[in-house]
Amino acid sequence: MTVERSIQSIVIAGAGLAGATAARTLRGEGFSGRITLVGSELHRPYLRPPLSKDYLLGTAGEDAVPVAPEAWYAENDVDLRLGVPVAAVDPGPHTVHLRSGDSVEYDALLLATGALPRRMQLPGSGLDGVTTFRTLDDSRRLREQISPGGKNVVMIGSGWIGMELAAAATTYGNHVTLLGLEDIPLAAAIGPELGAFFRSVHVANGVRFRLGTTASELRGDAGRVTGVVTGSGEVLPADIVVIAVGVVPDTALAEAAGLAVDNGIVADASLRTSAPDIFAAGDVANALHPFTGQQHRSEHWSNALNGGKIAAKSMLGQDAQLDTIPYFYTDQYDVSMEYSGFPMLAAGAEPVIRGSLASKEFIAFWQQEGRVVAGMNVNVPRTQKAIKALISSRATIPADRLADPAVALDQLLAED
Repeated sequence: MTVERSIQSIVIAGAGLAGATAARTLRGEGFSGRITLVGSELHRPYLRPPLSKDYLLGTAGEDAVPVAPEAWYAENDVDLRLGVPVAAVDPGPHTVHLRSGDSVEYDALLLATGALPRRMQLPGSGLDGVTTFRTLDDSRRLREQISPGGKNVVMIGSGWIGMELAAAATTYGNHVTLLGLEDIPLAAAIGPELGAFFRSVHVANGVRFRLGTTASELRGDAGRVTGVVTGSGEVLPADIVVIAVGVVPDTALAEAAGLAVDNGIVADASLRTSAPDIFAAGDVANALHPFTGQQHRSEHWSNALNGGKIAAKSMLGQDAQLDTIPYFYTDQYDVSMEYSGFPMLAAGAEPVIRGSLASKEFIAFWQQEGRVVAGMNVNVPRTQKAIKALISSRATIPADRLADPAVALDQLLAED
């Protein structure tokens, strides 16, 4: 492995999965210059998926969270600076200024600043017991609160995180009510039929839904939350309230530096931004995807992982593009789901179902002009490789063949 570009100093702003993966890839590709990895949190880089799944449930420990062993950074001469985020970027002289007052010059800069939880301006949002959910500290705190069970928990938000947190809280034996603006949870992501499937799983486990509404006020006593007032005027008892209404890309540094920003930091397929020698990866990057020819921003871990690798290679001058098919997964109760594909292409399409929703074992495909653009397997393991191959092939496949469980997925490609 050789370094294609003569550079001496690389700064990575953001010590999450994308940033840490970029640092590891740089060393793996033979880069021997200075790497400065800067993060706002005091924790070394960690994975986010376990925070709302097995780590929150207590089925995985602290060793399931770090991106790399603690010793790796020193052993590989990575200057890891935690709790001192980048305060400003000066593209002209290629300098970043840290909140600590230090400045670091760069030959290449990676912005991997991630995303921030979307806030709701609600009366009472400052009460104890009210929280958003994004960080390792958030997960630790929520686990302490819900693990004893017997609490009234209100989840505000019916997206993937809200649903996963509702599943965890219910599993611990709490009384959970979930509020969402959609009439069917997850409908915007996977359509009403499959959203209704996930809702039914939660209802069977005791979750109460208040849909088509949200919170208008949080009430409390002696500084602690006691209830949530919905838009319809209903008052829900609450010992714990989690606001999980999505995230927004953390573009403040990029905007202040004059970079092109539109639903994230605009980047090409090689993750180059509008400023020379500045790259973007992870949740914050709105990058051109070669498959669709459209800008695409993904908030899932696989995008951060793959984006970190591609950004590192691009910074070294290699010909690299982020062309992987987006992927994510969720675990809720006895439902294990994996999804690959392009939601913007699947939007509005009726899913083709192989298997039975009632049995909780099925694969759903979304097509555009007869071509598979997304696929989701529920409790049908080891099918993602074939689903991704179907998407990548751009093959035209009859819906009835997709739905027929007697036809192997690999056979569908051979038939095209």
